Amino acid sequence: NTPDILHEYLQIGGPPAFKIRLVLAATLSPSYGIYSGYELCENVPLRPDSEEYLDSEKYQLRWRDYHAPGNLNEDIRGLNRIRRENPALQRLDNLSFPQSSNEQILWYRKSAPEGEIFVAVNLDPAAPQEANVQVPVWQLGLSHEQTYEVEDLLTGERHRWRGEWNWVRLDPALAVAHVFRLRGTRGPA
Repeated sequence: NTPDILHEYLQIGGPPAFKIRLVLAATLSPSYGIYSGYELCENVPLRPDSEEYLDSEKYQLRWRDYHAPGNLNEDIRGLNRIRRENPALQRLDNLSFPQSSNEQILWYRKSAPEGEIFVAVNLDPAAPQEANVQVPVWQLGLSHEQTYEVEDLLTGERHRWRGEWNWVRLDPALAVAHVFRLRGTRGPA
């Protein structure tokens, strides 16, 4: 979004839509920015069927309570910490898109010698989605039978996965994304 454009996706998607776009921006690119008010999930249009904000800063200065309930401060803080701690998220030339069995689950990989990052994002802000997602084990020096551990950097949860295909489920009421780190593999970035 910009001072001029409030897309319908944000108008109707509510906080999950804002979180989805935040995760995409923070993990796909080594740099990103946030328009003021985004962290508060401001999504009121000027009128129905309009992509303009009701209270656009284009014509006025606004005071905001950045600690208002429902803000994305902790989400932003957490993603920025994850970005600092993981060199794979600090590069642009290391992005690939392994397969996902559901087009509503965007699945991508960011590679670095220090660790592999795999991100699953539910693009549907209104409904749970699930998918079988591909981990290219042959590129990571793993066999198809080998188990390995992934850690969700957003929650701290650890999972034991096996082989090339694994299952993810994301309910936007609970979490819109997983940012998995896989360490200790060998293979090309």
